[in-house]
Amino acid sequence: MAVSTRVCGKGAGRSRAASAMVASSRSRTTAPRRVRVAAASAQDESSFVKCEEMERSIRNMLGSCLSDTTLRDGVKRAGKVRDLYELDDKVVSVTTDRQSGFDRHLASIPFKGQVVNQTSVWWLRKTSGFVENALLSAPHPNVAIMKKCRVFPVEFVVRGYLTGSTGTSIWTNYSKGVRSYCGNDLPDGLVKNDKLEKNIVTPTTKADEGDVPITPSEIVDQGLMTQQEWDEVSTKALALFNYGQEVARKNGLLLVDTKYEFGVDEDGKILLIDEIHTPDSSRYWIADTYKARHAQGREPENIDKEFLRLWFKDHCDPYNDPELPEAPESLVVELSRRYITLFETITGETFIPATKEMYGRDALSDAVESEF
Repeated sequence: MAVSTRVCGKGAGRSRAASAMVASSRSRTTAPRRVRVAAASAQDESSFVKCEEMERSIRNMLGSCLSDTTLRDGVKRAGKVRDLYELDDKVVSVTTDRQSGFDRHLASIPFKGQVVNQTSVWWLRKTSGFVENALLSAPHPNVAIMKKCRVFPVEFVVRGYLTGSTGTSIWTNYSKGVRSYCGNDLPDGLVKNDKLEKNIVTPTTKADEGDVPITPSEIVDQGLMTQQEWDEVSTKALALFNYGQEVARKNGLLLVDTKYEFGVDEDGKILLIDEIHTPDSSRYWIADTYKARHAQGREPENIDKEFLRLWFKDHCDPYNDPELPEAPESLVVELSRRYITLFETITGETFIPATKEMYGRDALSDAVESEF
């Protein structure tokens, strides 16, 4: 089963004929090239109409992204992507359209917050039967209301492939000769984008200056978690990832890596507390073309934010430059399209874009207050 990032509409991303239209990171210095092919059927024609309609919606929102929020109630704590408000024993999480990378703001992407929130809510509901989570309700496309928890100061990164582009990624470390990464022993002879022998948990600390890889023994020794907590959470993280890979595979995708966050509620129960398997927290590749491209030494076709990260790496030093260049409009539109495509491909649901009016302070506040 092939997946396309060029066709919009429910199920459209699963057309084999359109698979060649995937824009990958092979073009690292320009925005992904859009390719148009003739429709082969009335259904294909309908898909292209939906695609054109979606692009118009995206472009109409370029100057109206949800980049900041101010609710009527609650003390705001702004993260890289989410604005969090604590109300009583709950946390209101508003997912904005802010796009982060390299531990800084890169751009604002139309509908990104809605896609990320709704994708995460879909996964949270699908996985709650075997890993409990803190989700209570989702009263607005960009809002999730969660149970307040004591958060473990660790991010649980799970990987199935040897890849990455950041300074702390598993591939960067491996290419420098590291063979023990976050407590996991790696064999010699691997190349970039190889599938690992098994899925592994590679935890990092949660630091303002950037996440730092850490081993399970260091986590316990530093008092960040008990051994029992680590064992339980790492088992849950692997179970979630295995399930995510299964669902992705059925839809023509490879779930390459992701990150989870866990916390403890007032009853001492460990819960999944943050997003799950979103295009923000996860890397997805196109399954059908992975083996052939990997054998040729080419980067896998992706359906996540990696191409935006690569564009910034090619045009600046995103870690050290005081100011970053503005991402081209075509790149912003393409990333929005990819996020929407991923949502529809994974969930099988049609994406219904929010309106500008839904981003207003009163609209957001009214939605939240309806749950209290």
